[in-house]
Amino acid sequence: MSTESTQSKACCDTPAVVAKSYQPKGDYIEVDGLKTYATGSKDAKQGILVVYDIFGFFPQTLQGADILAYTDKEKQYQVFIPDFFEGSPADISWYPPGDDKDKQQKLGAFFSNQAAPPKTLPRIPKIVEELKKSRGVEKWAIVGYCWGGKIVNLSSMEGTPFKAAAACHPAMVAADDAPGVTIPYAMLPSKDEPKDDVEKWEKGLKVDHIVEWFPDQVHGWMAARGDLEDAKVKSQYERGYKTVLDFFHKHI
Repeated sequence: MSTESTQSKACCDTPAVVAKSYQPKGDYIEVDGLKTYATGSKDAKQGILVVYDIFGFFPQTLQGADILAYTDKEKQYQVFIPDFFEGSPADISWYPPGDDKDKQQKLGAFFSNQAAPPKTLPRIPKIVEELKKSRGVEKWAIVGYCWGGKIVNLSSMEGTPFKAAAACHPAMVAADDAPGVTIPYAMLPSKDEPKDDVEKWEKGLKVDHIVEWFPDQVHGWMAARGDLEDAKVKSQYERGYKTVLDFFHKHI
């Protein structure tokens, strides 16, 4: 199992695209000392913890949380996005870094500090426990994007508080992370994820799972890099969220 945070090639080569005019339905609360986006019916007993990508609270990611919260009429969710980077996400101007030594240095420092998995992983059980008490959530799923996909994989091992997990266009896919997964798992790779890495990872799984490729989408299309002004991207963005919701509906 690898907890080293490194830059994914796809992550570095694809610039972020800001969605226009979306007004989030939720609000912000504090959980375990972190600013946290909260959305969905406060009566819902099922929760989804979202682990964002390295750009933090992007409009596309907030919109995705609202979709997760309200789309499944039979199973609605309270959805939460903690600000694991505590107000200091990666700056989109650093992408792509190319040969720019300053951008490379800033990215390296970010992945070694704010984005280091050992810094984030211990907070997740604390956040879940606090929200169980304060918001009455009884069953949990977890979903992550890019960097968050790695965090999701490492949070799906023995003793996990989650019933199901999903990783969308995940970064740092490693075969040795798969055998320890103990809950149903959905992976949604884009055209930019290395096919060999994903296939080796899938072979190591011992749980119910799906791997659904989105071969015409870029790394990040369900989060900060989703150009929702493009009708095709918007359609695949929606299909991605439907895939995650269908999987959670079955397993939670």
